[in-house]
Amino acid sequence: MRFLDLTVQGWLEQLGERGPAPGGGSAAAITGAMAAQLVSMAAGQSADWWPEAGGVGAQASALSARLAGLAQADADTYTEWLQTLERAHEIPAERRDHELGAALDRSAQTPLAIAETACDVVLVAVEARKNVDPKVQPDVDAAIALASAVAQAAARLVEVNLSATRDDPRVEQARAAAETAARAMRRVFLPT
Repeated sequence: MRFLDLTVQGWLEQLGERGPAPGGGSAAAITGAMAAQLVSMAAGQSADWWPEAGGVGAQASALSARLAGLAQADADTYTEWLQTLERAHEIPAERRDHELGAALDRSAQTPLAIAETACDVVLVAVEARKNVDPKVQPDVDAAIALASAVAQAAARLVEVNLSATRDDPRVEQARAAAETAARAMRRVFLPT
């Protein structure tokens, strides 16, 4: 099932159904996509006096599209991982570790991409906030908070998905993206 073809109500119902996917990664990605669209909207409303508004809006929309695609990818790769795990006893022993590892690897790569892309949304939003119409600045603030939370959630999913491996650099990459997003948000919300 393609999540982007669902209504909002359909998406929420799908999310609440019993089953492994969509789950936290897909929900985080959709939330991040919405945050990016808030930035795009704010830039569009500020185009009359902000020369870079069109470019910033396009950048935010591109990040939104990437996150929306990652929502589907997360559900697909996690489902693939679970299916591989369920049929592990059917996989010849000499290929089992490789196939399980490859499926787990793919299931960790998607939340990493979500964390990094959400961090990019935060950074674009922080810059946009300096130039947007003051009437839509609270929308950009919401985008910053939402995208920062998405980066945190996705980083946690990377940690969980890779908990059986040792010293995988993607865990630190995800943590770094989450921390960068959180630090940028703190600079906006808790200025010194």
